[in-house]
Amino acid sequence: MLPVIILAGGLGTRLRPITGKIPKALAEVNGEPFLAHQLRLLRANGFERVVMSVAYLGEMIRDFAGDGSAFGLRIEYSFDGPVYLGTAGAIKKALPLLGDAFFSLYGDSYLPCNYSEIEARHRESGRLALMTVFKNDGLFDASNVEFAGGVILAYDKKHRTPAMRHIDYGLGVFRAEAFDMIPDGGAADLADLYARLLDRGQLAACEVPERFYEIGTVEGLGDTAAYLMIRSRTR
Repeated sequence: MLPVIILAGGLGTRLRPITGKIPKALAEVNGEPFLAHQLRLLRANGFERVVMSVAYLGEMIRDFAGDGSAFGLRIEYSFDGPVYLGTAGAIKKALPLLGDAFFSLYGDSYLPCNYSEIEARHRESGRLALMTVFKNDGLFDASNVEFAGGVILAYDKKHRTPAMRHIDYGLGVFRAEAFDMIPDGGAADLADLYARLLDRGQLAACEVPERFYEIGTVEGLGDTAAYLMIRSRTR
């Protein structure tokens, strides 16, 4: 499997007061930090290398996960530093640790999907990037993708239309050169990069059938805890 970068540098303001003294990735889910669940999921899907992109209380994440050996992984760290870089800017800074191609996901997401199939789809597409999408129909969050015939027709988080029935699932695959359009040291958001790649015909897509889980809100944290409890009982 390609390496994966986990974007875990956010302040987690929607999860306050839980994130008042710990980063969101370490919020407790069923008796242990969420990050432990996420790392085990990645290892079970064949990942070996992880880069943690961290900022707010990032040292606590490094102290918890260490070099990754406890999870059967090799983990490295990229710190944003004093200047806010945004999600795309943070990935740009971490490129020396990632190589020519890699996955990207958020530090508050639990995504039970077929990662091998997604990697293959990206490779076969020949595009600079691939976005995973889920037919959300506004159920779990506001849908922001118009998707038909295996192709993304429109993507916009700010100006949504009735034709947008899918949502950005939160898992991307990139070739490093996709970030050439991001200035060194500048702040940039992944949503804007996706939009620019779509405009240039360089954004492939893969629809996933499994819903996403997240801990970005108290409600999401509860849903994720319930799902993981059921998952542990059915193994």
